[in-house]
Amino acid sequence: MNAKLVNTISDILKLEINQERKTILQPLVDYIQGKVTNGLDININFICTHNSRRSHLSQVWAQIASAHYKIPGVICYSGGTEDTAMFPKVAQTFAHQGIEVMTISEGSNPVYALKYDQNALPIIGFSKKYDSPFNPKSNFAAIMTCSQADGGCPFIAGAEKRMPITFEDPKISDNTEQQDEVYSSRSLEIASEMFYVFSQVK
Repeated sequence: MNAKLVNTISDILKLEINQERKTILQPLVDYIQGKVTNGLDININFICTHNSRRSHLSQVWAQIASAHYKIPGVICYSGGTEDTAMFPKVAQTFAHQGIEVMTISEGSNPVYALKYDQNALPIIGFSKKYDSPFNPKSNFAAIMTCSQADGGCPFIAGAEKRMPITFEDPKISDNTEQQDEVYSSRSLEIASEMFYVFSQVK
């Protein structure tokens, strides 16, 4: 990992998570622990309405956290109840926090390769529906990262476990002077919770 990302992770690990959030995160800890104990692969699909902000932030930081804590067999995905595009500020936030962002294709729904380590497979980031062929069809945990998707998708086909772990939408800061700060803060908040989850797996 490059120095900027190492510094970002150092900041992430200093953030406090309250007991209420730890309780919300515990089912995901238990799911991952069960897979690790049984030597099984761990597929996690982070789902939000548009697959544009929170689901991408959760996917990428969960993948990095699993690598940081050396939890094997983890593949993180993301999807939406509809497909739009990864919001550009999300890609900019990743780059600012030390993740290498490469644009594979442009257009209305750009495709990004996100690298957190020189020798790691890049995470492919683009907007897609949660049941896209790009995502797993079975044997995965569905994590609902926004309340709208949680309420609108009571059933996720193929999911072994469905868990609401919702975050406030950084979209509230769009077109304001606080946008950079809000996106950075939300990214670190999500990262801190994903790092907590994987730190609890033995």
